[in-house]
Amino acid sequence: MPKNMGSLDKTLRLVVAVALVALAVSGTITGTLAIVAYVVAAVFVVTSLVSFCPLYLPLGISTCRKN
Repeated sequence: MPKNMGSLDKTLRLVVAVALVALAVSGTITGTLAIVAYVVAAVFVVTSLVSFCPLYLPLGISTCRKN
């Protein structure tokens, strides 16, 4: 699995994931929207940790610098 995410992309995903979880935990968003927020946050965290976004592959996107 080739890396296709740069450090800025990974950082932004982690920040968004924390924000989504904070909104759901605080009760700002509830119900189905909160569940969706948790799922999106989990996907963002996993993709950030492995530096690979499956959606980028068919779109031909890479934010990873090539040395």
